[in-house]
Amino acid sequence: MKTFLVALVTTVLATGLGVPARAATTHARATLPCAESSGVTRAAALAKIKIWMAGDSTMMNASTCPIGWGSQFAPYFTTDVTVQNSAVGGRSIQTWLYEGNVTSTKNSAGECVLSSTAYSSRWTAMLDTSAGMKTGDYLFIQFGINDGTSACPRHVGSARFKELLGVMASAAKARGAKPIFVTPVAAITCSGSTAVGNRGFVTETKDAATANGVPVIDLHARSVALYNQLKLCPNNGDYTQGAVGAFFCNDHTHFEAAGARQIAALITTALRDQNIGLAAYLA
Repeated sequence: MKTFLVALVTTVLATGLGVPARAATTHARATLPCAESSGVTRAAALAKIKIWMAGDSTMMNASTCPIGWGSQFAPYFTTDVTVQNSAVGGRSIQTWLYEGNVTSTKNSAGECVLSSTAYSSRWTAMLDTSAGMKTGDYLFIQFGINDGTSACPRHVGSARFKELLGVMASAAKARGAKPIFVTPVAAITCSGSTAVGNRGFVTETKDAATANGVPVIDLHARSVALYNQLKLCPNNGDYTQGAVGAFFCNDHTHFEAAGARQIAALITTALRDQNIGLAAYLA
């Protein structure tokens, strides 16, 4: 029966329609399937950890539109997990890291000049030796939606984007935390009755993952597949009605709570599909 239930939950999440069976704050710990053969229970095998999140508006915490998928993430996990979501709307990877120190001037390489290399308070908090990332924690990093802006301070070139992903990954690893790169979630763009990809920095995210030995979740591809499964195309550009209106805010990019939950479910499905260790903590 347990094997059947686990398979059922996995199938539901894979459709992108899954929702947490119960909030992490009320979930009773269960025995892990992989631990059953060795007689080790979840309570004995897993330490309490924290998930740290760095990203833009499609990931950030909010109670009304736009609601980022990160705000819907915690209920998918057991009480062994705490989520610290530090995603902020409108940020590129560089403005997130160096808040207030990215100027509107480009250098000869076409990159925005930094007035100071001092990190933002949000990244400094993650790096703190006492209260920041610890051994066993995870760091989710998702940027690329705002980075393609041509003007500074949000502009980030391909090489710089990959460099900064590497900086963040190295810092996490140095503290014993495990970074996970996430490609930018897709907006809803239709080509007739088919939803199509529309984000940059997908290849750069994958390249940086390979270069740094970091797992990458291709949320861009998974979100496009979900939109097609839900038949959100074609649409007439009215994001206030029907299935599209239930999923998205009154634009083609940001999510209502229901949409954000389904995007978060795609991440949990990827954790299982890709055998990422964090999957052991899923409720």
